[in-house]
Amino acid sequence: MGKPGFSDAPPTSETITDYDRQHLATYLRLLDAEADGAEWQEVVRIIFGIDANQDPDRAERVHASHLARAHWMTAHGYDALLRSSYH
Repeated sequence: MGKPGFSDAPPTSETITDYDRQHLATYLRLLDAEADGAEWQEVVRIIFGIDANQDPDRAERVHASHLARAHWMTAHGYDALLRSSYH
């Protein structure tokens, strides 16, 4: 199974989506990189394959929106994800 494709911005739903389920590993990688103090330009290149020097607006948008969703998942989505795994 290959790496799932990604949108420039994840969903902003108040519930977990299929996109979220497909990108849990991406969200975790983003949170780990943030905790490690990694430069966002390097993170977006490694995780999303986007060169921030060639497309800085898109690179920043993709990084910021997915990191925000990763934070939402840790604050709100995690509980729903656990509940859904028991049903």
